[in-house]
Amino acid sequence: MMTFSIFLVLIIIVAFLLVLVIMVQNPKGGGLSSTFGGNTQVVGGVKKTGDFLDKSTWTLATILIALILLSNLSLKSGPNSGSKLLEGQEIEAPAQDNTPVEAETPASSTTTDTIAQ
Repeated sequence: MMTFSIFLVLIIIVAFLLVLVIMVQNPKGGGLSSTFGGNTQVVGGVKKTGDFLDKSTWTLATILIALILLSNLSLKSGPNSGSKLLEGQEIEAPAQDNTPVEAETPASSTTTDTIAQ
């Protein structure tokens, strides 16, 4: 259970960073790159800010999916959580009671006796 807690903290951190990176981007292509002069050309060997934000978005999204899948595996790897079907063990069916069920007869109505009196 301790490994799941570690994965949970990492998932929260990555999700928060992903939200920040997405919020910095402008949906029309401006965003942070237009704030610093508006020039989208390569300056001094540094790539465009938009490329960095785009790559960081995809990287964080990939890390988030990987952490979610790994946390799921850590939950199933506990000592008592193994599936008997996956391990090849036979599962016994619960015992069934084969005694016949008796049909109940409806109670006789005595309303005619009370009406006649």
